[in-house]
Amino acid sequence: MKLCMIGTGYVGLVSGVCFSDLGNDVICVDKDLNKIENLKNGIIPIFEPGLDELVIKNYKNNRLKFSTDLKDSISKSDIIFICVGTPTKKNGNNADLTQIYNVTKEISKYIKKFKIIITKSTVPVTTGDEIEKIISKKVSKKLFSVVSNPEFLREGDAIRDFTYPDRVVIGTNDKKSNKILKNLYSPLILKGAKYVNTSRRAAELIKYASNAFLATKITFINEMANLCEKINVNIEDISIGIGLDKRIGSRFLRAGPAYGGSCFPKDTKAIVATANKFKTNLAVIKSVIKSNDNRSSLILKKVFEILKNKIKNKNICFLGVTFKANTDDMRDSSSLSMIPALIKKGAKINYFDPTGEKPDFKKFKSVIFSNNIKDAIKKSDLIIIHTDWNDFKTINFKKDVKNKKFSIFDMRNIYSVNQMEDQKIKYFSIGN
Repeated sequence: MKLCMIGTGYVGLVSGVCFSDLGNDVICVDKDLNKIENLKNGIIPIFEPGLDELVIKNYKNNRLKFSTDLKDSISKSDIIFICVGTPTKKNGNNADLTQIYNVTKEISKYIKKFKIIITKSTVPVTTGDEIEKIISKKVSKKLFSVVSNPEFLREGDAIRDFTYPDRVVIGTNDKKSNKILKNLYSPLILKGAKYVNTSRRAAELIKYASNAFLATKITFINEMANLCEKINVNIEDISIGIGLDKRIGSRFLRAGPAYGGSCFPKDTKAIVATANKFKTNLAVIKSVIKSNDNRSSLILKKVFEILKNKIKNKNICFLGVTFKANTDDMRDSSSLSMIPALIKKGAKINYFDPTGEKPDFKKFKSVIFSNNIKDAIKKSDLIIIHTDWNDFKTINFKKDVKNKKFSIFDMRNIYSVNQMEDQKIKYFSIGN
């Protein structure tokens, strides 16, 4: 099939590349000329394991194209995916749909034959209704169908999530569009994906409800970790014990820092904003947001306790600064609040992240990026394992750290308490 992906951010690029790998002809469109030229040369704007190989492979096979020409791309495609950003509005909780509606207006100029217009971006309920209204002002309703098809891609595991999804959600009551899209996704359905055809509004809400529920699981286990620390119980035992219950499941039950990234923070806020619009109180999700907002403060308090509030001139190393492993995404990462707070107290920060130096910290004179783990940790008073990259799971701390009085704060519990006790290392973790 002939597809057009509007927007080459995380969702648009990963989805477009994976669709091309299934044998479809895909044009990825973006107004950023530099980004498009880089993509043509195999330079990927995001860090996602395996993505660069797929881009190069499918571009060489002429199934994947990159363009800045929206008109031409739409004219050559049968299915148009809208994959632009929907960030939280400044000074509010609502999703900013400016890019969605701007793209919609552009699309309406170029529809000459039947097109399926799909929102792949995460959008609030009724967004599809508004898109339909905008396009119908210029185009006959016989020439287009607006569909909601939310993505469920985890950063760091996006290619696998696309290729082996739990479900494919298609929000449309249009039989023609449903038939076409079921055919488009047939390779994934054959692999076991459940095909869910529902109303457009239901599909829009499914995405938000999914993310809100997962955010709730993370927040719940973090609160249990707080309790475990008070009663001398290991949170890992709790996670295993409740995760084996099939009604609960083991995923998203790892205690750690506050949830972050591109989805959970903005989507929990957006679903509350939607509920407020329709005069519905989502008390549970409001509580989740509040608890998560407090999480970084609690973690920081623990750092102060480890150092006995003597922060000035302490050498503190962060291993990883992204919000999770296998991504370069810094959005709502706990490190963004922790590092400035420690600097304010007079700490000297050294950090290493496999995805490289971060612009977020270049403005701080007392923050240094190290090119490798050994250089980052060697002079540390405190090592904070912030992100659970595999790179950090087999470090010889006793050998590589020159300061023999150093401590470790493992925010991801990637080491065991017994393991560190055997090595006589001062070790602190979450929920122990």
